[in-house]
Amino acid sequence: MGGRALASIRVCDFSGVLAGAGASRILAAFGAQVIRVENPANKGAWDVLRGAPPYVDERRGHNLGGSFNNHNVEKLGVTLNLQTARGRELFPRLVAISDVVAENFAAGVMERLGFGYAQLRAIKPDIIYLSNCGFGATGPYQPFKTWGPVVQAVSGLTHTSALAGQPPAGWGYSFMDHGGAYFGAIAMLAALHHHHRTGEGQWLDLAATEAAATLTGTAILDYTVNGRRTRTASGIDSNRDNTPSMAPHGIYPAAGDDCWIAIACRDDTDWATLATEIRAPWAADAALATLTGRLARRDALEAAVGAWTAAFDARALQSRLEACGVPAAAVQRPGERIDEDATTAAWGLWPTVRHTEMGAVRVDGIPVHASRTDWRIERGAPCLGEHNREVYGGLLGMSDTEIEELTAEGVL
Repeated sequence: MGGRALASIRVCDFSGVLAGAGASRILAAFGAQVIRVENPANKGAWDVLRGAPPYVDERRGHNLGGSFNNHNVEKLGVTLNLQTARGRELFPRLVAISDVVAENFAAGVMERLGFGYAQLRAIKPDIIYLSNCGFGATGPYQPFKTWGPVVQAVSGLTHTSALAGQPPAGWGYSFMDHGGAYFGAIAMLAALHHHHRTGEGQWLDLAATEAAATLTGTAILDYTVNGRRTRTASGIDSNRDNTPSMAPHGIYPAAGDDCWIAIACRDDTDWATLATEIRAPWAADAALATLTGRLARRDALEAAVGAWTAAFDARALQSRLEACGVPAAAVQRPGERIDEDATTAAWGLWPTVRHTEMGAVRVDGIPVHASRTDWRIERGAPCLGEHNREVYGGLLGMSDTEIEELTAEGVL
């Protein structure tokens, strides 16, 4: 294995929660030195995940949030109060030694602090600046602030998720934050490549709402090209896949509490095989032998398949259907996915990191491996200001006495 791919890159990182922190996390895993900057005055209140669950034990506090740890592995953590004069004097020194400045404050916050893109360029002309907020730094919605459910609604995600006859359900988790993180990482890497070729920096303006909208592409295309609305009088069923046309093709109940199995009959041959396994008179109905016939009777068919699957253990039925060539998979819960699936261990998808206060904790890995410059995740997220001495002393050359004085003054 060779060296770490991004070992020469340094990121001055103001980003938090997931949309921002998740982007710099990817760069850190591939070797970039990411310096996470937080305000000592608010004990991590900007990032609500600092003290948020899950927890490893009964302890609570701003250094003990499991989600924060997951999204900030391999980063250095420093504190800096930009509302103080000394803090505003120190920040340009961090910028000057960095390749990238990243943040996901609300639009305009960095400008009000005196460090918008124009000011950052004055400090370091070739700086790459990533701003990641709900509606971007430009456009008609720029002044508005947002949060997960709002982004889901505005982007169209909420509209696409529901059960038949029920109102829109939303997606239940911040997929737009994940999308924003991925786009942010890609944008920084593209800008770094451009900088490597030309020496030029640039401003990367990312809107989480637009990132979320890219996940609705199929519905948008179906409407613009075919004039079909996503939601009709009968609603939509997020557990039933209509593209491409297959039947049965969905999620069905299995034996046990909240147990389910996914089954997809790709063609008439798959259905004939499944019907043989079902061994019931209704499954042998000639009207179901063709896709056209199954689609015409889809509601009744889905209900009948669900009544049949409900009698079986999901994993046992998965094995049975796999053996005869019908695509099927048990719906895995988190504990099953992390502890029982063989691919987890083989791919190192849940590495264990060492956190200063929490100890050994498993976190998300990255689902790609590089033969020469693979990622490495070993160090947990930084405690608040944990690396002040390493960064301010080791990188900026400040004395221990100066660091202690600035800490006492609330600058660090």
